[in-house]
Amino acid sequence: MKKIILIIICSANIMMIKAQKHEFLNPPKFSDADLSKPKSLLDENAPAEILYKSVHFMIDTSTGSMHKKYFYRVKIYDKDKAENWLNLEVPLYQMNGDKETLGKFKAFTYNLENGTVVPVKVEKSSQYKSKESKYVQMTKFAFPNVKNGSVLEYQYDVVSPFLFIIPEVLVETDTPSIYTEYVLDAPLNIAYNINYTGELAPKYRVIEEQNIYGSQYKTFRFGYDNVKGFKTEKFIRNDNNFRTKISAELNSTNFSQLKLYSSSWDQISKRLYENEDFGGELKKTKLAKENMPAGVMEMKTDFEKANAIFSYVQKTFTWNKDKGVYTENGIKKLLETKIGNAAEINLFLIMLFREAGIKADPLMISTVENGLINLVSPNVSNMNFVLASVEIDKHFHIYDATSKQSSMDELPLRHWNQYGILLTKNKAVQIQMTNMKPSNTYLTVDAKINDDGSISGSYSDKDTGAFAMYVKDNYDENAEKYKKQYKENFSIDFTGIDSKVLDNGEFESTMKFSSNNLIDRIGKKMIINPMLFLSKTSNEFDQTEARKYPIDFGSPTTKIKKVTLEIPEGYTIEEMPKNKKIVTEDKEIEYSYVIEQKGNKLEVTSTTKISSADYPKDYYPAFKQIWGVASKHENQVISLIKKS
Repeated sequence: MKKIILIIICSANIMMIKAQKHEFLNPPKFSDADLSKPKSLLDENAPAEILYKSVHFMIDTSTGSMHKKYFYRVKIYDKDKAENWLNLEVPLYQMNGDKETLGKFKAFTYNLENGTVVPVKVEKSSQYKSKESKYVQMTKFAFPNVKNGSVLEYQYDVVSPFLFIIPEVLVETDTPSIYTEYVLDAPLNIAYNINYTGELAPKYRVIEEQNIYGSQYKTFRFGYDNVKGFKTEKFIRNDNNFRTKISAELNSTNFSQLKLYSSSWDQISKRLYENEDFGGELKKTKLAKENMPAGVMEMKTDFEKANAIFSYVQKTFTWNKDKGVYTENGIKKLLETKIGNAAEINLFLIMLFREAGIKADPLMISTVENGLINLVSPNVSNMNFVLASVEIDKHFHIYDATSKQSSMDELPLRHWNQYGILLTKNKAVQIQMTNMKPSNTYLTVDAKINDDGSISGSYSDKDTGAFAMYVKDNYDENAEKYKKQYKENFSIDFTGIDSKVLDNGEFESTMKFSSNNLIDRIGKKMIINPMLFLSKTSNEFDQTEARKYPIDFGSPTTKIKKVTLEIPEGYTIEEMPKNKKIVTEDKEIEYSYVIEQKGNKLEVTSTTKISSADYPKDYYPAFKQIWGVASKHENQVISLIKKS
């Protein structure tokens, strides 16, 4: 009798385990109730919510192709704030004659009309294509008839010959998700490294070998319930570094012979030097010898030689905005057209350095927008840019000839991303990259109060170093939008805006202005903030909850705001604002506000100095306090009284 009871209990337990086992790749049937749902229970203010998200990568052993299968079901609560979901973009890669294709595709907009579910199909014929780069073509679709309350559903399959290109998948997006899953199925003779980063742990997790699709596979399956939308913080240059995400990198294949793709930085360096589009180009020393700038070989020091060569390459060649660690058209073509990608320009720079007898090597990096390098799992696919590194007097220095404003060790902000991999001829070396060069901002107003109570004058906005390069990029992208920002940010009528790069690489915008809204009149008094439109109106460090992530400015910086204001004849200042200076104990952060009268002119200067490019989150209270002091003092006013 005891045996019978035991068997019954065990059987019941087995049945419960089976009942509780999570099923992947099993999307729930469409529910009419989703159309009536008024708001997200995860975030009642969310403009959209992911009801179901499945990303499935599977290698077909019969064809050798990878299938990238996506299934999304998304609820729209406020379509005006959910614009990212209203259009679908599918990137398709092509390389060396091979290309990805869009296979199965189904997409619908569902609406509830008079109690009836009305689906509208997205026709495949409505797609349009755009070439994003030499390697990427984007196929785009727009969802029709989207309203507040709509549910968007789409699924598609990309068939790819590239086993090494597996897109990174964000688990934490800006949109809350009721359910998200990630599945990678690979045959045993094709091995991947799975890189998992972020704070969220999957509720459902399976990593095992299975007999599926008629063969033995290694499967990785992760499922997440009720993922809230990611809340970013100010002063983070790429918040994707902190989101929960999953990526996969091809480690090896074994088709009768083992072939490694990701192993160590030394092996990656060796393979790059053997690659014809990297090391093969560096071997073309004759091109460097024939194009060496005149007079370089007669210079006495390596510093002189390096800077002269850099200046020549920087001024002679133009970057086509293509990143990457490999050359596309080759250095010979670069010399003919004077236009090339980042690898072509900076590898040629290295060739010239070496020809001049300077120790020079490529420095591979991942730019800020590309994310951090995965130091634990070396793979060249992590990298998307090549810089030139030289060693002079046992010190390393970095150059980037793609930027017309850069100089030795002064690089665009996008390059400062913690680490780089230095590829010497013998080994690869991890280099910690910390931006030590200050980038400053100078805002200068020279103004006077007119008899009619208006204020007019000139304004200059000047940036130096990496900030100047960043501003110049924004200007080049859309000059009119860049100029328009002044009026939008300050609500001032600016005219004659002139923006340009100065001879020293700084970027300056100058303009005239006038305003009737900067003075309040009370009887015979004129009330005015002497900082005019440059006063700090809010505290950017306004986070009420505890800071979670580091504070990143990209560069040490000093910001100086100086206003010179001419007071009209016959007026006196009733009371001067108070000066202020505040400094942290370690002197890392400093702020000062100084105002003084010189004859009929007022001079007010606020200076904010930040000594390092980035800080741990523990500094947040100090920044919050100092920014609060700055806001308080920059909003002091003066009373001008007309003499009787």
